[in-house]
This record gives sequence, structure tokens and C-alpha cells, in this order.
Amino acid sequence: MTTLSGKGSGKLSVLSIAGQREIRYNRYDLLRVLPFFNLTFEVSEMSTQPTQNRTIRTQLLSDMRDGLYAACQRLPRESVLAETLGISRTQLRDILASLEREGYITRRHGVGTIINRHVLNVHTRMDIEVEFLDMIRRNGHQPAIAYVRVSEGAADAKTAAQLRIAQGAPVLRAGRLCTADGVPAIYCEDVVDKSLVRAAYTESDLKQPIFHFLQEFCGVYPYLDLADIRAVAADETLAEILRIPVGTPLLNMDEVDYDIDGNPVFSSMEYFVEGYFRHAVMRKKL
Repeated sequence: MTTLSGKGSGKLSVLSIAGQREIRYNRYDLLRVLPFFNLTFEVSEMSTQPTQNRTIRTQLLSDMRDGLYAACQRLPRESVLAETLGISRTQLRDILASLEREGYITRRHGVGTIINRHVLNVHTRMDIEVEFLDMIRRNGHQPAIAYVRVSEGAADAKTAAQLRIAQGAPVLRAGRLCTADGVPAIYCEDVVDKSLVRAAYTESDLKQPIFHFLQEFCGVYPYLDLADIRAVAADETLAEILRIPVGTPLLNMDEVDYDIDGNPVFSSMEYFVEGYFRHAVMRKKL
């Protein structure tokens, strides 16, 4: 029996085989090849780092908005902040780098880490993926899922092109209606290639955000998405779902999500009712 040990964070990790040599691998590729070997896989604590980073990143954003650093113009020195958060300085730098890419902070040599409150106080950013319920909550409303309707069918020409599957291939559709203060605010329909689903599921499993379903039941991890954004008029179907007059303007996002290797993992049609959100996009000057 061969023993593997691994460590790493993010997209690339290091694999040691029986302590002999190290191989750099994409962790999603590893998941595909492991079943073909008789292996025991020992994962070091570092393998949980991406999840821990997300948790600490969320905590740090909350602290900057209305917590420990709400009245501060700058974050503490890295050594102090790392000790406060209970993480290494290397791990902290990864988190700060992601926050800087998204514009929440600016790091300047000799000055420190500046908190950009004009960016931090934006409730809804279209350049950052936020789950619908969190989006509604951030905009000052009480969120809820009115219903999730799941069906199986065949891919039409558009879906087949988006997901790179044959027209007529089996797909799973999940329509989700989210409300703000009890009033319909967002309707989306997610479509997943049925061949990706590896485990039995129930309709209640799709009440969580689609990302949880993809990870738990498909073993795939969305890495980025591309979306076409436009204004559309509500047709009879959308008007009935969203309880609005036919012809009401809606913001539509026609989205395809991809894994780290560039493979499409699901498509989504999203409709946002006017009046609940103020969408913003941050664009850095290159």
C-alpha cells in the first residue's frame, strides 16, 4: 500500500509519495485519479486552509464594517493582526492579498494597510459572487427562500452550447425564488449536466445555494463565472412568478460557471426585481 501525504492551499498543492518525491498537482485532477489506486491519503492541517481562509476573511470584513476595526482607518501591523486572528503571517498575507484585489484595502509600504470604506460600504457588487440571501440581507431586507422546484429534462440548444454537452442530454433544473421581506425579489434557474451528479439527492438538498450541491453531490467546485447582463421585460411566466405586471423591467444575468480547469459546471438565468438592490462594479485602473 502506498501512503500519500499532502499539503497546500488554493489551486495548486504538493503531493509526497511515500516520502520520496514531491509532485505538484491540481487538487481537482487528484480527485479524478485517486479511485484508480490503492492508497491511504493523509491530509495535513494545511489542506483545510482554504476553508479557514474564507472564514477568517469573512470575519475580517465584518470587523472592518461594524466590529473591532469599524472606527479605524488602518488595520494593525501584520504581526499583531496575525496573532489576534490566531493564524500565521503567511496565511494572513494570502487573505490580505484577496481583500486588496477586491478593493477593500490598500497596502502601502511605510504606511500600512488602509481600509477603503467607500468600497467596504457598497452593499451589492456585481464583480464579486454573493449568495442571494446574503445579498438581500446586506441591502437591509429579511431574506427567505419561497420555494425550490426541481425537475429533470433535456438540454436545449443554448444550454448544450453553454455546458458543452450534446443537445438533448439529460440535465437537472432547479428553479429558486428568493423573497425580501416576504416579497419576490430574485428568481433564478440553475441547470446542471445530469452526468455530473454522483449521489442520490432530494429536492431539499437543492434548497441550499447551488455551490453546496455541486460540491457535495457532484464533486465539482466553481472557480469563476462569466455573465451576460442586460435589462429585460417580464414575460407572462416571470410576471406570475415574481408577482409583477407583464412588461416590468428586470435585471437579467445569464451566467455560466467554470471549474479551475475551464470546464463549465452549471448555467444560471437570474432575474432581479427593481427596488431591492443597488448594484455596483469596481474597476481598477491598469
